[in-house]
Amino acid sequence: MSVDLLRVELGVIWRLDERGRLPGPEDLVIGVAADGMTAAASGRVPDALVARLLDLVSQGVPSPPGRPPDVLERCRALLGGGPAVSGGPSYLVDPPVRFDVPAEVLRSDDPAHAERVRPLRTSDWTSDEWDALVGGGEGAPWAMIVEDGQVAAICHSARLTPEGAEAGTWTSPAFRGRGYAAATTAAWAGLLPGIPLFYSTSAGNHSSQRVAGRLGLRPIGWLWKLTP
Repeated sequence: MSVDLLRVELGVIWRLDERGRLPGPEDLVIGVAADGMTAAASGRVPDALVARLLDLVSQGVPSPPGRPPDVLERCRALLGGGPAVSGGPSYLVDPPVRFDVPAEVLRSDDPAHAERVRPLRTSDWTSDEWDALVGGGEGAPWAMIVEDGQVAAICHSARLTPEGAEAGTWTSPAFRGRGYAAATTAAWAGLLPGIPLFYSTSAGNHSSQRVAGRLGLRPIGWLWKLTP
């Protein structure tokens, strides 16, 4: 069921604590699938209010893709009416997926590829983050395309838990529109057998949604966030 996949993805992205609470800035995240809804609340929210919010969501009616569920505004009101609303679609990556481009895709399971990209850190990563990524730590496994002596595109493990993984993609502005994000995402998916793989984005990120379309990823629903 799609709602079950959204529940898993919510746990993967936010790494819920032992109470099932969000550790991040969001007050509430609601996952909306065609067959149901799921939610998690921040550890800052009082227990009694959390119970009421989750009960509202469990009894709510799922909305069509791209439209906030009716229960969202009721939850927002209970949270004081202040949280900002944002959302975006989520997809399941179901290997094998493939997207061919006229460029070599480097993968973290090849030590030679790791050494090739080690000196090519992009400005979006700190030195420590890049060393960890390339060395097989936080962010690995990954797939990259190198062109003109620089990293053109990356797909890495934005989140990785025993329950699943969330793709994180980045493409240099100079190399966008060439399908490199789709190619690296397809290669990344081949490095993580046996667990659910997720790809999510924001409502306004149409280029990221095109990547999902190019790969034929299965839409599973939307994640709606209420953030102070």
